[in-house]
Amino acid sequence: MNEVASASLLKRAEELDALDAILPFDRRDQLAALLTDDDVATLKHLAKEGMGANTLRALASDLAYLEAWCALATGAPLPWPAPEALLLKFVAHHLWDRVRREAEPAHGMPADVESGLRGQGLLRTEGPHAPATVRRRLTSWSILTRWRGLSGDFSAPSLKSALRLAVRATGRPRQRKSQNAVTADVLARLLSTCIGDRLVDIRDRAILLTAFASGGRRRSEIANMRVEDLIYEEPVCALPDDPASPPLPCLAIRLGRTKTTGPDDDTRCLMIGRPVEALKHWLREARIDSGPVFRRIDQWGNVDRRALTPQAINLILKGRCTKAGLDPEKFSAHGLRSGYLTEAANRGVPLPEAMQQSQHKSLTQAASYYNNPERRRGKAARLII
Repeated sequence: MNEVASASLLKRAEELDALDAILPFDRRDQLAALLTDDDVATLKHLAKEGMGANTLRALASDLAYLEAWCALATGAPLPWPAPEALLLKFVAHHLWDRVRREAEPAHGMPADVESGLRGQGLLRTEGPHAPATVRRRLTSWSILTRWRGLSGDFSAPSLKSALRLAVRATGRPRQRKSQNAVTADVLARLLSTCIGDRLVDIRDRAILLTAFASGGRRRSEIANMRVEDLIYEEPVCALPDDPASPPLPCLAIRLGRTKTTGPDDDTRCLMIGRPVEALKHWLREARIDSGPVFRRIDQWGNVDRRALTPQAINLILKGRCTKAGLDPEKFSAHGLRSGYLTEAANRGVPLPEAMQQSQHKSLTQAASYYNNPERRRGKAARLII
């Protein structure tokens, strides 16, 4: 590498340091090598514009992948805007027919491109990509194109048709983020491992109950939750139609920026009863009165000032699965979200009410969790029994 290129690489790495609170710092050098000066400038601009941390991380990762793929596939840097032919090539390289490839080795991603991406640690999957991954990267490509003040061919009929046919050809079913949902019975087993006076048990119990009861909050939303977002409200009756029933503590959580809401949206979810008590117990024992709600605890029992990361939330759930005798490979933090809707369906909670709590925007997606319980109770599968 010549001195000019080396200086440019160092400059990009230093500029990425300014984003180390958002971008994965352990990949700084790799990102600096893959991204161009214009790419880094675009990411810094998006950060200043208030782009969500998770969205910015995904854009940076997708952009690095696209730059590497284009260099290997065409021998040239990623052009802006991308021509229609390059978009079609991207689809052809990532979504292909396994059967046809057995007869035609050149079908799909070329071997040299594949080995190059694997050598850079950017390609881990075997076979065609998941359609959702390809769509996400095309969406990231489109977003970054627009933010550069350009327009691309992402709505071209040929691209839509190629994508639809390629998805059909791969025959790869959509994978759930969590293989199994964390329904109430599973949650009870996880909570049974959190019994005790240790701070870590008190914290993990509060995390599990808060994430589930607040509508199946995403792990990033749990990690980003702050004391200032908690609004204690008047107690409510255990039985809404019986004023004489015991009062239960009630707490509203201001969600702020999420995957489906912006920072200016005054979106809130409610928690009532035991989850509120668990959360208050954690804050009291950890002596937290401001800042991040859920924090790291070191081996000596000291509570850190910094928030847990979304990845840590996932690891905590998997660790509790192991202690409960469950297979951690079959569960993830997203299972709390799918588990909430699944449990709501099992208990006959109206879909609109459940969606208001979970903040799902897609009726189709939320309704999918309701389909299986309804079908199990229905007559269609009971014609011959």
